[in-house]
Amino acid sequence: MNSTGNKYLVTAAIACFVAALAHVGCIVFGGDWYRFFGAGEQMALMAEQGLWYPTIVTTAIALLLSIWGLYALSGAGVIKRLPFTKLALLLIACVFLLRGVCFVGLMPMFPENSLTFWLVSSGICVFIGGLFAVGYWQRCSAGRLNKMSYKD
Repeated sequence: MNSTGNKYLVTAAIACFVAALAHVGCIVFGGDWYRFFGAGEQMALMAEQGLWYPTIVTTAIALLLSIWGLYALSGAGVIKRLPFTKLALLLIACVFLLRGVCFVGLMPMFPENSLTFWLVSSGICVFIGGLFAVGYWQRCSAGRLNKMSYKD
C-alpha cells in the first residue's frame, strides 16, 4: 500500500462514507430524517407507514456510496487494490459530476424533492466528483512519473 496516499481520494472516501451514514440515518430514524434531508413528503410518509420502498432505495444508495468510498481508498493506496480501480474512479467521478451539473433535468422526475435538496445535494455531488476527478488525475500522473523513473 502507498503510505503517502492521495489526499483527494481519501477525502472523497470520507465524504462517501459520511453520505452513506446519512442515508442509513434516514432508514433508522425514519420520516423526520427523510424530510430534513429533503427527500420529499412521499418518501417520509412511506417510511412512517413502514413501507419497504424507502428502505430499499435508501439502502441501495448507502451501499453504492460505501463501495465508491472503498474504491477511493483503493485508488489512494490505503487499502488493497480493488478490481478495475482506475476505470471505477473515472466512472465515479463522472457520475458525481453529471449528477451535480444535470440536476435541473432530473427535477421533474422527482417533484417531491425540495429546491433546497436539489441545490445542496448537487453542490455536494460536484464537490465529491471534483475530489474523485482530481484524485484520479493525480493517481494517473503519479503512475506515469513512476514508470518514467523506472526507465532511468
